[in-house]
Amino acid sequence: MICDPANPKGSGIVDVWQETFPVKFGSIDKSDRLTLDAMFQFFQEAAICHAENLGVGREDMAETGQAWLLSRMTVIADRRPNYRETITVRSWPRGSEKLFALRNYDIIDESGISVIRARSAWIVIDMEKRRPLRPQSVMDKLPLNEGMESLPPDAGAAAGLIERSNLQKTVERKALYTDIDYYRHVNNVRYIQWIEDAIEPQYLEKADKIRLDINYLNETPGGEVIEILSVPIEWQSESAGDNGAAFAFEGRKKETGHPVFRAELRLNVI
Repeated sequence: MICDPANPKGSGIVDVWQETFPVKFGSIDKSDRLTLDAMFQFFQEAAICHAENLGVGREDMAETGQAWLLSRMTVIADRRPNYRETITVRSWPRGSEKLFALRNYDIIDESGISVIRARSAWIVIDMEKRRPLRPQSVMDKLPLNEGMESLPPDAGAAAGLIERSNLQKTVERKALYTDIDYYRHVNNVRYIQWIEDAIEPQYLEKADKIRLDINYLNETPGGEVIEILSVPIEWQSESAGDNGAAFAFEGRKKETGHPVFRAELRLNVI
């Protein structure tokens, strides 16, 4: 399947969106493997393409003054695909939970194994008032895909992230032109890059398995300065043993102190 924004239903409406392509040079790090932010980028594009295919894409939503806004996401990578490895990225809706429309994802390797899995929660917002709406107005257009869970129920979720008091400032970032997307705020993938830049590179370069949970709490318009705070956290992992590392993060607006995101990153370092 190829995403064609000009003709999103060209191949017919599908319950599960999928695209197959090789891992390109711009999606890897020094270890020759897929980066965390590239995973988020792939999932973002798949979600956008599928929304267009299902008739709830950007232009469809704009007709009623609405838009999708990513609220939280969990990504678990059991293995990071290598440069030039052919992967299949899949995405599908999975019902709703209160104000949230749920969407799942995975990345399948050449052997047919799902090596990266993810779950996200989206809200529908009134574009003029910038306030959330109940998603029922669009849920009828989405397949339920019952029984198709990318993550098991006991995997936890980004919704459980807590406010921490012992965070220390590591870096600050000003929201500039390349950070801002169509909706005039910092794109969700850019926050992942900010998180990656807030820890020592060797942790990510050497990480075999990765888990990131993130809550997007407030929008960041262009020009605002965000302080990235972090702290190491305890993490028990049988597979990681003594080679596990974990960190909690929070992004705060420098001027007001209001949080814009909270995240927890867990790494198995080889």
